[in-house]
Amino acid sequence: MASRNNNKVISKAKPHTVKKFELIKRYIEAWAQKLLNNPRCNGVIFIDCMCNSGVYTDIHDEIVYGTPVRVAEVLTKAAEQYPYKSIQMYFNDYSPQKIALLQRTIAERTTQGLSNVFINYTTINGNQLLKNMSRQLNASKKLHFFLLYDPYQAAIDWEALAPYFRYWGEVMINHMGLDTIRAISQVTRPETRQKYEDTYLIDAFEQLIPYGTNKEAYEQRVADIINDLSRHSRRRYYVAAFPFFNRNNSWQYDLIHCTGNVEGYKLYKNSAWKVFGDKSSTKNSHVDQTQMVLDFDGLGPTTQTDEECLTVRDIAKYLQRRFAGRKNVPLDTIWADLAEHPIFPSEGYRNEIKKELRETYGADTKTKSQISFADRR
Repeated sequence: MASRNNNKVISKAKPHTVKKFELIKRYIEAWAQKLLNNPRCNGVIFIDCMCNSGVYTDIHDEIVYGTPVRVAEVLTKAAEQYPYKSIQMYFNDYSPQKIALLQRTIAERTTQGLSNVFINYTTINGNQLLKNMSRQLNASKKLHFFLLYDPYQAAIDWEALAPYFRYWGEVMINHMGLDTIRAISQVTRPETRQKYEDTYLIDAFEQLIPYGTNKEAYEQRVADIINDLSRHSRRRYYVAAFPFFNRNNSWQYDLIHCTGNVEGYKLYKNSAWKVFGDKSSTKNSHVDQTQMVLDFDGLGPTTQTDEECLTVRDIAKYLQRRFAGRKNVPLDTIWADLAEHPIFPSEGYRNEIKKELRETYGADTKTKSQISFADRR
C-alpha cells in the first residue's frame, strides 16, 4: 500500500531508507570509477525513473539527501576527473513539485556547466520513460547504464524492465515485499489484485494466497522472473539481493542488483557489507556469535548463525564446510568460490576470514598463497 508519506514533496526517511541511499551511493561511486577508467567505455548513464524529490527529513527532523542528489554529486565529480567521458543522468518523478525541488537541489550542490554532463528531468510515468528509453539502447555506443527501479509500493512492470536485462548495463530493483505481505489477506479491489498479478507475473491473484506471509516465497518468485528475463542475455547473469529491516527488525524490502558482469556482482556485495557494518543486512541481530555451539553435522564446535544477518564468522563457517580436510587450497580458489556466492563478499574481508578460519576452526594459514583446512565439516 502506498504511504501518505510518499505524497509529500519532502518526506520522512527512516534509518533503513537512509542506509539504502548510502548503499546506492557507495556502489555508484565505485562503479563509475571502474567503468570510466576502462578504455572500452565511452561513458555512463544513470536512470532513476521513480526518483522522488531527493530531499528528506530523518527521524531527528534533519535534512537528509536521497539517491538522486547523492548520485548527481558523485557523477559530477567523476565527470571532472574524466572530461572526455560522457555522463548522463535521467531523473523522473510523476510529481512536478518533486522534480522542481530536485532540480534546484542538484543545481545548488553540484558543479554546473560541465560539457560532458547531461541531466534530464521529466515528470511522466516511470514505466513509460523506461519504454521510451529502451529504444535508444545501443551496445555499439559503449555507454554503460545503471537503472534504478524504486517504486513506492510492490508494483513492478516487467515489460518496461525486460530490455534492460539484455544490454551492457545493470538493473537495481527495490522489491517492496512487505507491501505484499500486509495486503495479501485483504485485497478486494480489482485494480489492486491486478497490480500483484503483474508484479509476480501470475495468471490469477489466488495463486499468491499460499505464499501468505512467507517472504522467502515472494523473494524466490521475483528471482525466478529475473532469471527468466535474463536468459536472452549474451553473458552469464548475476543477481544479488540484500534485505533491509527497520528498527524493530521487521523486514521492509530487498534491494536486488542484476548484472551480466561478475565484477559488478562482487562490487555490490562488498558495498552492501561495508554499508551494513560488516554484515549482510540492517537487522539488529540478537545472536551471540561469541558463544560456541555444537554442530551435529560434523563441524564440531562452531558459532551461532542468524540467516538474516550474516557476518565474517559465517563466511568462515561456510568455507570450512566446503573445504574441510583439504590441504594447500590456493587462496585464488577460495576467493573465486566466494565471488560466486549470492551473499558473501570475496573482497574487503580476506584477512578477517583467514583469522577466523585459523582461530575458530584450526586452519593452517601460515603460507601466503594457500590454506589447509582442518579435517572436520
